[in-house]
Amino acid sequence: MKLHELRNVSKRKARKRVGRGDSSDYGRTSGRGEKGAGARSGYSHRAYFEGGQLPFFRRLPKRGFKNPNHRVYSVINVGRLEESFAAGEEVNKETLRAKGLLGKKVLDGVKILGDGDLTKALTVTADKFSEAARAKIEGAGGECQSA
Repeated sequence: MKLHELRNVSKRKARKRVGRGDSSDYGRTSGRGEKGAGARSGYSHRAYFEGGQLPFFRRLPKRGFKNPNHRVYSVINVGRLEESFAAGEEVNKETLRAKGLLGKKVLDGVKILGDGDLTKALTVTADKFSEAARAKIEGAGGECQSA
């Protein structure tokens, strides 16, 4: 391979050369149209600007209520604890994450729900428990601790 045989492998778009005569398609007004702010240098419009038309986000109706104090919990059923943990084991956020029962995304806490059966005595540490889950854990000889 010689120096004159080298080719640029990454394709580059040629820059738009404006103001180079009418025959270039970008002469006279240089692709900016006629008068107005858009024809001037330094003009920039805000995102979603629709040229003075009523903007899309104002055309849509306002509906509902977004509670700023709403909490979203990762939920785990006692049936999953039965499958994943041995009797007498400690159940908390770290052990749940290690066994793949909690995702990587951090939510507001962990809530244990009562779907499924539990026969093992487990010490469960979580942010919230449903009444059914608490009854099943304590009924199997386990312990419920608040995080």
